[in-house]
This record gives sequence, C-alpha cells and structure tokens, in this order.
Amino acid sequence: MTGPFDAVLFDCDGVLVDSEGITNGVLREMLEDLGWKLSPQECMRLFLGKAVKDERAVIEAHTGRPLTEEWLVQFRERRNERLIAGVGPIRNAVDAVARISELYRGRIACCSGADRWKVEMQLAKCGLLPYFEGRVFSGHEMPRTKPAPDVYLAAMAPLGVSADRCVVIEDTVTGTTAGVAAGAVVYGYSPPEAGHDAPSALRAAGASVIFTDMAELPGLLG
Repeated sequence: MTGPFDAVLFDCDGVLVDSEGITNGVLREMLEDLGWKLSPQECMRLFLGKAVKDERAVIEAHTGRPLTEEWLVQFRERRNERLIAGVGPIRNAVDAVARISELYRGRIACCSGADRWKVEMQLAKCGLLPYFEGRVFSGHEMPRTKPAPDVYLAAMAPLGVSADRCVVIEDTVTGTTAGVAAGAVVYGYSPPEAGHDAPSALRAAGASVIFTDMAELPGLLG
C-alpha cells in the first residue's frame, strides 16, 4: 500500500450518495405540516448530518407538538420512497472509490450515522456497495451515533488499523467532530454548492484538508 494512510473511512450521505437534498426536502414538507415552515437552506443548516430522532426537543419547541414514533415512522417511509426513486452518487464518487479501493487494497469502509438498511440501499442503488461489502457500519447499531466517535472506532478494529493511520472523509461538522474524536485525520468534502461558510466550519471542527470535488481525492490519498 503506497498511500499516506492505512485505511480510508467514508461517510455516506453527502460524501458518496447525493441524498441530503432529498431527505431534507421530505423533512421540510413534514415539518411544515406540523406548522414549522423552513426554507431549504434553513432546513439544511439545522438538520444536516443529524438524526431527526435526536432533534426531538428542537422540533417540539418550534411546533408545540410532541414528536411521536408514528410521525418518525412516516418520515422514514416517505424518505425511503423518495430515495429509492431518486438517489444517485455524488459527482465523481464512484470512480474515486474504485481507485481508492484499489490503492488501499480494499481497506476502506463506509461509516454512517444512518440506519443500515438506508445506507446499504443507497450504496447499492449507486453502484458502490460492492466496494464496501462487509465493511458498512451504522451509527444506529452503536451505543452512540455521530458526533460521538463510536461508528468510526468500530470500523478500525476489523480493518486492523490504528486511529492515527486512518483518514475519515466527511462533509458535515457533526461527522468531522466524530472523526476527530476517534483520533483519525479528517478530510472535509465541501463542494461549491455547500456554500461559502462550509469550508471554514469544517476546518473549525477539525478537518485538516478541504477539497471540493471527489475527483481530487485519489490524488490526495495516493
């Protein structure tokens, strides 16, 4: 292996699959039904990289209604329908992952805060699952999800790598915080559409490198 690290750990949503706009669109619609109207930008700012169930107090404070399990189930079902119909890979992600998998001899993993079914469905839809077969880790299966480091630490053990020899690829402050807490180096993916403030926010959270196109990543890691 000739790269500067021993393993590469990828976030899923917003790094490998272009799902965040779809998920936040569903969330925004359902919050509006509860009486809380948000712009797409506001919804992304408030909820990007976070599990909706973990934001119960925020949602209840703005809607004045209890966030029921029934509502959460309906959100997940509607979200999944839209993702199945429309999710695609992040621009240049498939080629980047293929090249990095070869460079690192398969020592890569997908570490998401989302539930396993959603992660594996999206990877499969985008042609990415074969690269991560047996190396998909879900924050829902950990004692704590991001921003806690558990999901990244869980991936390091079966790969047989130490934290300081791992690089985490993230696009959110929540995920960057998790990668740093795990002891890994974090590279922040911040495409132009993420906005002018996104790179500085990722750096403030601990990302050591910021890049704007997944096509750049194999070169950065090689």
